[in-house]
Amino acid sequence: MSPATRTQSTRTQISAVQVLKDDHRTVEELFKQFEASGPRARKSREAIVKKVVEALSVHAAIEEQIFYPEVRRTIADIDGTVLEALEEHHVVKWTLSELDGMAGDNERFEPKMTVLIEMVRHHVKEEERDLFPKVRTGMSRTELADLGEALIAAKKTASKKPHPRSPDEPPANILAAAVTGPVEVARSAGEAAIRKVRELSTR
Repeated sequence: MSPATRTQSTRTQISAVQVLKDDHRTVEELFKQFEASGPRARKSREAIVKKVVEALSVHAAIEEQIFYPEVRRTIADIDGTVLEALEEHHVVKWTLSELDGMAGDNERFEPKMTVLIEMVRHHVKEEERDLFPKVRTGMSRTELADLGEALIAAKKTASKKPHPRSPDEPPANILAAAVTGPVEVARSAGEAAIRKVRELSTR
């Protein structure tokens, strides 16, 4: 067996469905942390919400850019399910954009997060109960593994910010991501520099 063949045969391949389900479990754990925290744990709650915003933004981006288009291309009679999921994404991203950077003592902070949790749990339940079984039936293991690799690769460049006004279907959403990505990196670098200056000035 050649080295290339051996590497390919021993490579761990993760199904696209498993990649997305792992994301669901990660976000659910963050939700539980938020629910277990009290209103006085402001900084902790803000940190949890920041992680939720980033995790769900990346998750939505890779589903919209990679998963949903391939599923619609490959599987018959699934358009309605995917279109409903896209509409749910749209509402979730609006709520994420409102939570992004919101102070933990804002009176809308906890109610908005509670609504987000309810929406996402409903979305996850529908995907895992209705969509994912159809995908497993309609695609081969190799197709699901290849799609899983594509999802994992897409995470590296996916936006960590919600963009509810941006297109959610290719090719427009891919072009939009190419524009917003560098802008977000530059903004994050600028914010980090400002924080550093402030820290030095207070010493």
